[in-house]
Amino acid sequence: MAKRHRLAIVGAMKISWILVGLLALGACKSGSTAPAEGEGEEEATPAAPVEEATPPAEPVAEEEPPSPEPAAPAPAEVAAPVIQPDPNAPPSVAAPPKGAQRTKSGLASKVLKKGKGKSRPGKFDTATMKYTGWTPDGRMFDSSESYGQAMVVPLNHTIHGFAEGVRLMVAGEKRRLWVPAKLAYGEKGSGTETAPRQPLGDLVFDVELVSFKKAPEPPEAPKDVGEIPADATRGTSGLAWRVLEPGMGSEQPIDTSVVEMAYTVWTTDGQVVESSLLRGRPDTVGIKRLVPGWTEGMKLMVEGERRMFWIPEDLAYGGASNRPSGMLVVDVTLVQIRRDLHQVH
Repeated sequence: MAKRHRLAIVGAMKISWILVGLLALGACKSGSTAPAEGEGEEEATPAAPVEEATPPAEPVAEEEPPSPEPAAPAPAEVAAPVIQPDPNAPPSVAAPPKGAQRTKSGLASKVLKKGKGKSRPGKFDTATMKYTGWTPDGRMFDSSESYGQAMVVPLNHTIHGFAEGVRLMVAGEKRRLWVPAKLAYGEKGSGTETAPRQPLGDLVFDVELVSFKKAPEPPEAPKDVGEIPADATRGTSGLAWRVLEPGMGSEQPIDTSVVEMAYTVWTTDGQVVESSLLRGRPDTVGIKRLVPGWTEGMKLMVEGERRMFWIPEDLAYGGASNRPSGMLVVDVTLVQIRRDLHQVH
């Protein structure tokens, strides 16, 4: 039958994706992009049918509606990839043996090869070492062999359990360390793993200490490290400070600034947390990566200025596990404002 009417149906499909850039903060730990949630395929509303003019004397033949297209089958669930255990993982990777040495912190270790001498690394010393790390199910997640050389690491820039284990060793010694989650990257279920080389839960390391370099003696703590002195200036946030040496100029850092600074950080009992003086040179850092109170303080300074800051716990590490608790005291000199982060490519 000849058709006298034609139906025009207009459809449109539109796909839009939004990429959101995320800036990561490493440490020693260390941006990514991800599609925004809720974005997907959206179907446009069909346009109304358009009818052509027809001679009035002739009947209009109706066109049968097309059969509905079968629905697309639901996508099959994809099984999570199976991570095969490392065939070279030690048999005792799941748990320390009965004869392992244990410390008060919960670290367990066993000497695999004796070293020479009696000198051991200190908290701020730099160690040259070879190592391999496994999860308790035998998955190898990191190894110095993948870098093709022994690694040189300041011991205060690595996880607490690993650093504690290395400080038990002498040069040439090899040990197996069973590091509990609280001394590593955290308990499973407490967060999301941020990197494949930083798995949550208990970890096991084989470590060989090749050599180590002693750090300079840390700076002595100031006399008023235990509490905020009466003559300190206090901000509305709770941050307190004292100007030790004036600077020059009027330019001050902003949130996106990268600065060169010399500093030492203490806890209120006079223990050194970190110091650029131990490495014999200033550090260069984006101030937004500092604890909030320190970032706030840096924005008050000009080049050449030296200040002492008393940073309350809620503006410091906020009671985070494996971080110094309580107030921090920082002696810092702003050497130079280098650039802003948005200028870094």
